[in-house]
Amino acid sequence: MAFAQTFEDNGAEFNKWLLENGYPELSALSEAIRGSERATKWLMDNKFYHLAALDAAIDNKTAAFQWLQRYDYKIMVLLVEAVHGNQSAINILTTNNLDIFLIIAQKIRKYLDNKTFDYHKMNF
Repeated sequence: MAFAQTFEDNGAEFNKWLLENGYPELSALSEAIRGSERATKWLMDNKFYHLAALDAAIDNKTAAFQWLQRYDYKIMVLLVEAVHGNQSAINILTTNNLDIFLIIAQKIRKYLDNKTFDYHKMNF
C-alpha cells in the first residue's frame, strides 16, 4: 500500500519509507513512472527488468507490454491494462479479490491524468 501512496501529494514520505525499509526497487519504480530516467536506469542496472518493463508498458511501449506477456507476468499485465481503463482487466482483478492492484492502478492513472510537464520540476 505504501507504493500506491507514492502517487499522492504526500508521496515523498512514502517513497522515503520504501527506501528505508528495504524496498528500493518500489521506490525506483514509482520515480520511473513519474518520468525519472535515473530511476529507470537503476532498475535495469539492478536487474529489476520486470519493473522497468512495467514502467515502459504503463507508458504505452508495446514491446515492454509484450515482454511482460511473453514472460508470464500476468498480474503486471493486468495492472497495466487496469491503469489504461481496460474493463476486462478490472473485472479480473475484482473477481480475484486483488483490490490492492486496483488501488495502485487508480492512483497511477490519477497521477498520470493530472501530470503536467514543467521543465522547472524535472527529475535529475
